[in-house]
Amino acid sequence: MNGLRNNAVREVAIDESSAGQRLDNFLVRTLKGVPKSHLYRIVRSGEVRVNGRRAGPDARLVEGDRVRIPPVRTGEAPTPAASIASAARAGERLVVLHEDDDLVVLDKPAGVAVHGGSGIAHGVIERLRAARPQARFLELVHRLDRDTSGVLLVAKKRSALTALHAAWRAGEVDKRYAVLVRGRWRDAKRVVRLPVHRYTTREGERRVRVEDDGQHAQTTFRRVQVWPAGDPPLALLEAELHTGRTHQIRVHLTHLGFPLAGDDKYGDFAWNRTLAKTGLKRMFLHAASLALAHPRSGDAMTFVSPLPADLASFVASLGADTAHSPHA
Repeated sequence: MNGLRNNAVREVAIDESSAGQRLDNFLVRTLKGVPKSHLYRIVRSGEVRVNGRRAGPDARLVEGDRVRIPPVRTGEAPTPAASIASAARAGERLVVLHEDDDLVVLDKPAGVAVHGGSGIAHGVIERLRAARPQARFLELVHRLDRDTSGVLLVAKKRSALTALHAAWRAGEVDKRYAVLVRGRWRDAKRVVRLPVHRYTTREGERRVRVEDDGQHAQTTFRRVQVWPAGDPPLALLEAELHTGRTHQIRVHLTHLGFPLAGDDKYGDFAWNRTLAKTGLKRMFLHAASLALAHPRSGDAMTFVSPLPADLASFVASLGADTAHSPHA
């Protein structure tokens, strides 16, 4: 592996900006360029120690902890200019919707992972850190799938991250998505409560399915626009998440018989190929809005991401047909 060898054992004291992090996430940030597989290996082997003891990758660090880091080979950290130029060449500009002392709110484009790993060199959080080397703390508040576009929150303080996670768990964050599905959707509003179960395929892929003994999952769908006479009939919906289970919207829709356009895990693969030929080349899942109380001031805040050009263009190509208010 190309890179620089750090031949010295280091002992790093955990300060307020790193307190509360998992050990593996701390190592990813500290040892930029080192593959995650190697980080997990040195943790499992006991080469990484916390306060002189072995610790698992999911161990939470506390302010004042001392982490022993063995010699490792690290890659050259990308310069901010190189990171931004790379993103611009790929057409993956990160738009900042809002920023203050506690938060950065981004409009994530489709096709960009929120974090590196699994063959992805730099995700959103790595690019943001590279562009802001002076920032002491930048952590994802939540995640979006690589092919999902829209509103993404990043915390700039540990206190903000903790407060936002608490609000998420308490159901105090309003999350709305725009989705396009196949089928004759008739309900103006439909509340779906279907428990979901996570499992791993023989190929090692993470999947979810509806199961009676699964975790509680609730989604409210509201009709926005329908094309009942189309071939096939289609519907544009607003999906409001009440729980944040993995792939929840996609699994709920497929189970109901309304596959999500472009969904390469749970959708209709033959239909996806037809859609690609007619202009829709990715999954139609967009994080359109996020409403919450500011983690420090408590002020009500709403962040909105307009439908991206590729999705808006595809909807326009379907014609006007029948439109409805999403808040019926």
